[in-house]
Amino acid sequence: MTTHDTDTTTEDLSFAYWVPNVSGGLVVSTIEQRTNHTPDYNREVAQTAERVGFDYALTQVRYLASYGADAQHESVSFSLGLLAATERLKVIAAVHPGQWPPAILAKLGATAQELHGNRLALNVVSGWFKREYTDLGLPWLDHEERYRRAEEFIEVLRGLWTQDGFTYRGDFYRTRDVTFRPQPKLQPEVFQGGNSTSARAMAGRLSDWYFMNGNTLEGAAEQVQDVAAQGAAHGRRVRFGLNGFAVVRDTEAEAREVVEEIIAKADADKVNDFGNAVKQAGAATADRKGMWADSEFKDLVQYNDGFRTGLIGTPEQVARRIVDYKRVGVDLLLLGFLHVREDVERFGTEVIPRVRELEREAGLVPNDLAQAPVPAGTDGAPEEEVA
Repeated sequence: MTTHDTDTTTEDLSFAYWVPNVSGGLVVSTIEQRTNHTPDYNREVAQTAERVGFDYALTQVRYLASYGADAQHESVSFSLGLLAATERLKVIAAVHPGQWPPAILAKLGATAQELHGNRLALNVVSGWFKREYTDLGLPWLDHEERYRRAEEFIEVLRGLWTQDGFTYRGDFYRTRDVTFRPQPKLQPEVFQGGNSTSARAMAGRLSDWYFMNGNTLEGAAEQVQDVAAQGAAHGRRVRFGLNGFAVVRDTEAEAREVVEEIIAKADADKVNDFGNAVKQAGAATADRKGMWADSEFKDLVQYNDGFRTGLIGTPEQVARRIVDYKRVGVDLLLLGFLHVREDVERFGTEVIPRVRELEREAGLVPNDLAQAPVPAGTDGAPEEEVA
């Protein structure tokens, strides 16, 4: 295993957005959400995000109607469609180990890397939605077993991507003398989330990226320090992504009014059902530290605690808040939006350039790294010439 430098403050902060590949938007509320889960709309969003400086997009994994998502597009196939519609954007497909054989996904991933310039990534989700498993006739494991299975899942992926004659004998997966051709020249990056002791330990041992639910600066710093230390103990560097729901408006008052309206119009039954499901899953952990262990009703309205990150205000306020998170070790912001396409565009044109300036001013990146992309059509440059 390669030893990595653990200092991430000299690297450009990355930006990702939640792909609306399920219906209902990213808040469980009756407020208007100008978004759409159709392929055409999502191709347009992906192309916009790429143009204004986003680095990644994350597709959601959901197979059954739940908590406002009454229609769902499968995440891996949808991700391949977005990769085909873009040139630089990396797309992270969320996958459940209990729903994919790792050998099949490894082969798919290797092919996707060849087809799409090494831009596929995977978010390995150990699972929280019990009814989805049971209704689909799939075995539902307890929390610790789900993480053991996820760890084996990643080990099989990596083995098939890197080794000839790969044999694996685990409790959940087995292979015998398997050689895949082609093996990917660049492996898909592996993301994972989870707040429990088991999740953090798995990230330290195996994952490239550790996703955190929305959190305060202090809460994010604690998770970064813990998981980074566990990674270092294994000679590894783990990168950190933080969820946030961004509401950027001309004034702070306008932005806060939007959040207040979202919460005031929350679909209480769906929010409470979601809260009960995720807290039941988290209560099964040995340490009672599930992803949503201390989430309140208002946090669950945005179902990855996105309001907690505090990306609410003017472009300047939000940019400064983001740089504060970079200082405590966050490498990527995973962002949700109310009106996805238009908010992605505004964030990319008004917030990301200011973040780049602040990174440079604070000495957090070398000057030659902190260069925001120029939106297409500005300064007289034709769109095809914009980097």
